[in-house]
Amino acid sequence: MSIELTLGEILKVLPEVHLEGDNQVGPFRGVATLEKAQSGDIAFLGNPKYKGQVLSSRASLVLLPRNFVGFPRDNQCFIRVEEPSYALALICRVIEERLFPPPPLGIHSSSCVENGAMVADSVTIGPFCHIESGAEIGSGVRIASHVHVGAFAKVGAETRLFNGVKLLSRCELGERVILNAGVVVGSEGYGFDQVSGRHEKIPHLGKVVIEDDVEIGANTCIDRSRFAETRIGEGTKIDNLVQIGHNVRIGKRCLVVAQVGISGSVSFEDDVIVGGQAGFAGHLNVGKGAKIAAQAGITKNVEAGSFLKGNPALSYDLAQRIAVLQRKLPDLFKRFADLEKTS
Repeated sequence: MSIELTLGEILKVLPEVHLEGDNQVGPFRGVATLEKAQSGDIAFLGNPKYKGQVLSSRASLVLLPRNFVGFPRDNQCFIRVEEPSYALALICRVIEERLFPPPPLGIHSSSCVENGAMVADSVTIGPFCHIESGAEIGSGVRIASHVHVGAFAKVGAETRLFNGVKLLSRCELGERVILNAGVVVGSEGYGFDQVSGRHEKIPHLGKVVIEDDVEIGANTCIDRSRFAETRIGEGTKIDNLVQIGHNVRIGKRCLVVAQVGISGSVSFEDDVIVGGQAGFAGHLNVGKGAKIAAQAGITKNVEAGSFLKGNPALSYDLAQRIAVLQRKLPDLFKRFADLEKTS
């Protein structure tokens, strides 16, 4: 990491802080854990189990919760904030802009923008991109290399498409959407009818609509609908390697972790949280605020506010009790065997 950040620059991005120690410390040149930080580094206490490392840390600047008990060493500064992890995120945004400055505006000479595409003036389109006729690219959009935007697709203002993204025909992205490397939006849904012993392909004529402030992780695939639309709601965050089938509707502010598989026509209401590698059978409804643990198998509708675990999924408390009992089974069978020997 090659940066240089002053204490004054840091304080500008942090609201409502309490400063302790050396207010002349800096400049800062890196971010590290409490344990591995060296002089010139910024560290933070985000998990209480690491609080014992704070006073021995060599970091020049430490972000701490307001209730932390302890004082900085010489040549060290403590900044007490409401949320240390979020405070570090705000600092890292500044660092990110310096490490990865935005490319210059304009369209790279190796890219193809077809006649009929509507591209705003304040757009960056990197090398080897293809923008088809009828596509609309809004202001402030940043498109990295090897991106394809299909015919009549729409990309909202300030959206970022990273390397290798495929946004297929007629699909729509809202404002400030982030599609990470390798994302495919609008691929054909998986649908076949069995006719006379053959699997006959069902055309998927719909599209995908992704609302404002959604982020999609690398190599995630979102299938277009059979007729109308597959939709991802505002503020939802989806991790890498997620498969979202045709006609799926995901509500606002949902969180979906890596390697989840969502079959066709599943509907998530708002604020659903899904752990990694969970799977959903088709045509189900998952209620508002439901939580699905990692590797859960969902085969029935899920009530709002539920917390499910296991395959097939059960309530989290019941699944935990069964897991405890399973660990006791070998001892239980041994006791039965011993009883049979003495009977």
